[in-house]
Amino acid sequence: MAILKKLFVFIVLAACSVALYAQKSNDPVIFEINGKKIYKSEFMREFLRSIGKDPAASPTACTYEKRKALTDYVELYVNYRAKLEDAHAQGIDTLPSLVAELKGYRNELASPYLIDSATSLRLMKEAYDRNHYTLHASHILVRVKPNAEPKDTLEAYNKAMEYYNRVMGGENFNRVANEAVQVFCDQMRIDPDDKRRRDDGDLGCFTVFDMVYPFETAAYNLQPGEISKPVRTQFGYHIIKLYTKVPYFGKSTFQHIWCSTDKRPEYTEYRAREAYDQIINGTDFAVVCANYSDDNSTLSNGGLMVDVPIRQIPSEYIFMLSQLKPGELSVPFQTQYGWHILKLISRDSIPAYEDMVPLYKQRMARDTRSNEPRKAFIEQCKKKYNFIDYTQMKTKPAVKKGKKSVAVPLATLDECVKAVDDRVLNRQWQFADSMVTDLRPLCSVGDKEYNAVDFLRYIERNQHADRPQSMQVYVDNRYKMFLDDMVFSYADARLEEENPEFAELINEYRNGLMIFTYNNDNVWTRAFADTVGFQNFYRQEAPKHNIDNPDDAVYFWNERAQVTVVTINDSASLKPSKGVKILQKAVKKQLNREQIYGKFFSALPDSAHFTVDEQLLEREHQELLSDAQWRPGVYVAPQSHGYKVFCVHRVLDPCLKSIKEARGYYVNDYQNYLDKQLVDTLRKKYNVVIHQDVIDEITY
Repeated sequence: MAILKKLFVFIVLAACSVALYAQKSNDPVIFEINGKKIYKSEFMREFLRSIGKDPAASPTACTYEKRKALTDYVELYVNYRAKLEDAHAQGIDTLPSLVAELKGYRNELASPYLIDSATSLRLMKEAYDRNHYTLHASHILVRVKPNAEPKDTLEAYNKAMEYYNRVMGGENFNRVANEAVQVFCDQMRIDPDDKRRRDDGDLGCFTVFDMVYPFETAAYNLQPGEISKPVRTQFGYHIIKLYTKVPYFGKSTFQHIWCSTDKRPEYTEYRAREAYDQIINGTDFAVVCANYSDDNSTLSNGGLMVDVPIRQIPSEYIFMLSQLKPGELSVPFQTQYGWHILKLISRDSIPAYEDMVPLYKQRMARDTRSNEPRKAFIEQCKKKYNFIDYTQMKTKPAVKKGKKSVAVPLATLDECVKAVDDRVLNRQWQFADSMVTDLRPLCSVGDKEYNAVDFLRYIERNQHADRPQSMQVYVDNRYKMFLDDMVFSYADARLEEENPEFAELINEYRNGLMIFTYNNDNVWTRAFADTVGFQNFYRQEAPKHNIDNPDDAVYFWNERAQVTVVTINDSASLKPSKGVKILQKAVKKQLNREQIYGKFFSALPDSAHFTVDEQLLEREHQELLSDAQWRPGVYVAPQSHGYKVFCVHRVLDPCLKSIKEARGYYVNDYQNYLDKQLVDTLRKKYNVVIHQDVIDEITY
């Protein structure tokens, strides 16, 4: 059997070798670095990606520009691979800082690969479909903690079913909702006068992402007038009654008239209808609003409310606005606050799906539905990696216990429940090996098994402040999380192995970090640290620059003027002619900046009205001097407020910048110089061979 197995492996390897050889014969070597062969296909993949061309596209006619782009990239690519070879030789890929940084990038990049993308897409499209509508609903809430014991959960569910049966039997929904609130307030010993007791369950209007996901789903599955059975959320059990379902609008602009019942309630409806008749008969809405509306905040602008979000509009307004077209007027309608008239100006409509996707991704990240793609992915991985939870499996055949044969679990959490105590709720619990004697596996994923020690260490690592609860419930909940996390971790650890695309992406990031570190250590930092080398480089390179060469312009100063500028903010405080005389006298006496400031300070009532500056202006890089003013003298320039009076002391001829003045440019040149020296050394050190004949035959 062993001989046959070896023969099979040999045949498979031989077949792979033949296929590999055939592949390489059609894929010539384009470079060799340190004896390692780099094939044309690898180079072309990188090159075409760098120029944004589809590798599957047919080659087009060769041009000078295309050939130059290829030649330039050959140099860049060879230099890159030579540096990468030396970076590996220096062990840069093992530096703790680089490993930690790459891990951070990897975790971020892995996220799209560790969810079920179909579930994510389904949730976004579901959100968009729901977003077409706004709901108005009420609910009855029976509160129960997320980590409640089964008996408490059952008690809450039974109470919710009692409320459900009552409202389905005809009792007023809002009164029952308020009764549920009263029960909760009594349990929590909330003061009878507390406003939290006055809650009839009306939620107003909402749309997608406004409610927790299970509640939202139940509400959107109702039709107006329907009542749901109890729905479980993190807050407890909800019974939902849907009132209306109207087309979505995000923000709206409208005018309104509000006749409040606080003022002469017996005439409220009459006043509203009288106002309506006046508008219908041609009186301007703003005029009628000023005479009839009780909303003092909008009286001055004709009852106008601009870009009001739907969440801030009473539900009756939403229903009425959804029936109107821009410019249309509503009939008078009643709310608990009085009678109202609306005139719609504008209303948002829902944007296209593609425009909403970025918002949905952002909202989903903060919503409980964000767990759904991960859950779906974990369920797929459980099947893929043959996941087994031994606490849910029983012995086969049954184990004899006395005279009976009974099936018992292959593993239990009993020791774990005994080991964990209330300190875990305050992040103070510690695991000890002595807590566990049963080392049977609790679960397995692929080729890995996890026992009670693994589970308890997981609990120890993931403690956080929590509400009081039984340790049985706590351990059961943590065990579910443990199972999911172990499956997820198993899949994550095999991502590079099972997904070549992801492995290539991570390798690119690793190489990028290595090259950055390598260049920083060997080129960039050195250019700043090597002051003697930098100064020698400047003395060597500065004389080579030519003022008549446009490429060398950054190394030279154009013609410059030394100028003292006095800015007068208000011409009325000091006339321009007076300002010119003061500056002329000051220049004639060769006064310095502080002395000039003193002269103007004596002539002006407030020092805040002027400033004095000394400037060195470069021709073509300033806006103060006109062409005629590039000579010594005192000049004046009017401004939008006030004026500037200035003296050109002298004009400097064009000249080469000093090492300090052009430091940035020379540092960049010195870095390029060091980089070229380094690359030349590496090409020799690693025996770089470029197969030019292969390059010459490339078309793209």
